[in-house]
Amino acid sequence: MTDKRGVKGKVIVFGIIFWYPLAGVTYQFLHYLIGLRRLGYDVYYVEDSGRWVYHAESYEFTPDASDNIAAVAPILKAHGFEGKWAFRGNYPGGKCYGMTEEDLLKLYREADAFLNVTASQELREEHLACPRRIYVETDPFAVQIKVAQGDQPTIEALAAHDIHFSFGENLGSPDCGVPVERFTWLPTRQPVALELWENPYEPSATSAYSTITTWHNKGKDLTFQGEVYYWTKDREFLRFIDLPQRRTAHFELAVVLDEPTERLLRTHGWNIVHSLPISQDIDRYRTYIQRSRGEFTVAKDQVVRPRTGWFSDRTCCYLAAGRPVITQETGFSKFLPTGKGLFGFRTMEDILAAVDVIESDYAGSCRAAREIAAEYFAAEKVLGSLMARAGL
Repeated sequence: MTDKRGVKGKVIVFGIIFWYPLAGVTYQFLHYLIGLRRLGYDVYYVEDSGRWVYHAESYEFTPDASDNIAAVAPILKAHGFEGKWAFRGNYPGGKCYGMTEEDLLKLYREADAFLNVTASQELREEHLACPRRIYVETDPFAVQIKVAQGDQPTIEALAAHDIHFSFGENLGSPDCGVPVERFTWLPTRQPVALELWENPYEPSATSAYSTITTWHNKGKDLTFQGEVYYWTKDREFLRFIDLPQRRTAHFELAVVLDEPTERLLRTHGWNIVHSLPISQDIDRYRTYIQRSRGEFTVAKDQVVRPRTGWFSDRTCCYLAAGRPVITQETGFSKFLPTGKGLFGFRTMEDILAAVDVIESDYAGSCRAAREIAAEYFAAEKVLGSLMARAGL
């Protein structure tokens, strides 16, 4: 596929940064764009959905994408993607931004492949002109359950793709409780452009183990074989609510909470900061992570209980910033080194032991975190493997 100029081919990344213009999402897709470009691909970013966009300040969905375009387009320009992106609102009254509609349709005919990351793009006839269609699932469990239950729209959406990757690196293993039917799932993980996370800040002794999170999600719980599997983090955080009272280290959540929940957490020693100002600015988001002492976080029940092997794209950023991580075990320790810089936990005792190890050699823990990011999440390695297995 390499042409005379050394370009490997024209590749589209479908995503959701205009639809949901918060910093964590933006970084997730920037890592794909930068990594693919570094590998020699001619990369374009596209959103072409029938969904209305999310307005972060009003907490509502709207057909007017202009504010989101104004927030995100300068970021794409700053990273060298001016003229190489398009947003088309494929709904009544929706507009096309960036590339013209004519050029967008031409791109679909000329592209060698697309990566449908987070399964963000519903496929229509014009998308099927692309000869190599790659599905990249970032949240395992729900899709596999729907396939096992015979959900035809899900099956048809998956069948429209040639090859399927998942952040659920343990899918198909005997110790994984997720059914794998009809489709083959190949393991992948979040790529990280390491240079974006070079950390100029010396950690303060009073800085906190933090995370940026959503407390409660609605509408995505699933029942499988008579058991409810939950898609929300509050249930998991509440299991470890006493953590700040068990060690002298500081613990902080960047989150939006109702008053009773915030009061409950503060009573148990958690510091709370409002997440929206952090998440609306990619520089502030990065600085927040860089200035943290490390990350402490939980994962959703749907990826924990079935041992999916899932790993968070935000947690990769902490590691890349050289900040040690303590995160809930999903089975990822089968694939990533733990015990220095990265720790998986199931119990409070696991968390306390991890804090003790980190604090006993904090500088070494920071170095180990960055080394894990470089070895296991560097964009060129992750995407080089993905594209090779996709035949590109």
